[in-house]
Amino acid sequence: MTVAESVRREALEFRGAHGDKLIGDRWMSPRRNRGTVLLLHGGGQTRHSWERTARRLAGAGWQAITVDARGHGDSAWSATGYTLDFFVADLHATIAQIGTAPVVVGASLGGRTALAAVGERPGSVSGLVLVDIAHRVDPDGRERVKGFMAGAPDGFATLEDVAAAVDAYRSAPRRRRNLDGLRKNLRQRADGRWYWHWDPRFLEFTTDGANVDVDRLSRAARNVTVPTLLVRGKKSDMVTAEAAAEIRDLVPTAEVVEVGAGHMVAGDDNDVFTAHLQDFLVGRVRQQGVDS
Repeated sequence: MTVAESVRREALEFRGAHGDKLIGDRWMSPRRNRGTVLLLHGGGQTRHSWERTARRLAGAGWQAITVDARGHGDSAWSATGYTLDFFVADLHATIAQIGTAPVVVGASLGGRTALAAVGERPGSVSGLVLVDIAHRVDPDGRERVKGFMAGAPDGFATLEDVAAAVDAYRSAPRRRRNLDGLRKNLRQRADGRWYWHWDPRFLEFTTDGANVDVDRLSRAARNVTVPTLLVRGKKSDMVTAEAAAEIRDLVPTAEVVEVGAGHMVAGDDNDVFTAHLQDFLVGRVRQQGVDS
């Protein structure tokens, strides 16, 4: 049996800060456990966005945990709403239930959540990876994301229509997609139409403005002491090169790498992203004796 064949996935259930059910997956293999990596998806995505990365991490000996944020995927839609405070509180609750200090990998919303949580509660994690997110984002890029998320209030007739919408957002030529993989980020109603698998009220959170939290995230960044990596997409319209340089100044332990991708770094070039992540885990986190 190959390493890839030995990787297994098991379902997990956590309780968020307000008692809401948060659904996750644990990916692991019989190889020695090198530590725990907790992967947080971006706004409007689900835990399935991390499947390829989680499988490869597990094959390399890490325990990889992916979780649907409140209001996303199979997790409960929140009666208390959606604020950065709530996402941060959910992350702290999840880490407490995991029972160890993981390396936290966060894309976009997940990265903002992780940055605030790590900076405001030092010692809660053993490493931090920000995936095309920083303490501030470009307003125009943020508006493009919001427009994409709000662009199909009546859903899609087919999965092919969904794929076309994603390609249009990426401003890239249409490519062949695994529609079964895309299906995991959608829900189908009785009328047969496909809708994004998140609570539409989440858009109220995106409307509040990520830049409102710049001061808070800047303060948090100055308190981060664990090994930190920012993976920026060279084609990103969310995180500018200047913002990435500021992260390097704010976080003394930070290093920045760039990949030839847009904002959806892990989806655009998963092989390169995961290679950078594994290098960081082995070269920075493990060298400090974390989870050894």
